[in-house]
Amino acid sequence: QVQLVESGGGLVQAGGSLRLSCAASEGTFSTYAIGWFRQVPGKEREFVASVSYKGDNIDVADSGKGRFTISREDAANRVALQMNDLKPEDTAVYYCAARPGWGSPYVGLYDYWGPGTQVTVSS
Repeated sequence: QVQLVESGGGLVQAGGSLRLSCAASEGTFSTYAIGWFRQVPGKEREFVASVSYKGDNIDVADSGKGRFTISREDAANRVALQMNDLKPEDTAVYYCAARPGWGSPYVGLYDYWGPGTQVTVSS
């Protein structure tokens, strides 16, 4: 069982930056891919970015390309999502999720989820 906790959300003005962190309880964290997803009320959860268990395969959704960076900090059992040039449409609850091996953009392929952290971008 992997327990995940997100942190780093908050209120920021458009054009600003936030760094989200996904901390894991599991000692075998380095065998898991981590994905970031986001969700707004009334809409489906959508893929943001993922990183493979080795950190050598990274995928970022088109909405975040050039603005969002995902990185692993295995020594700290943590994955970061650096978000720059934030836009009001980035407002959502952001979730991290874990699955063994390789990342995926599909919600249903992840085994473990954190409770989420709210990101609000004001215009």
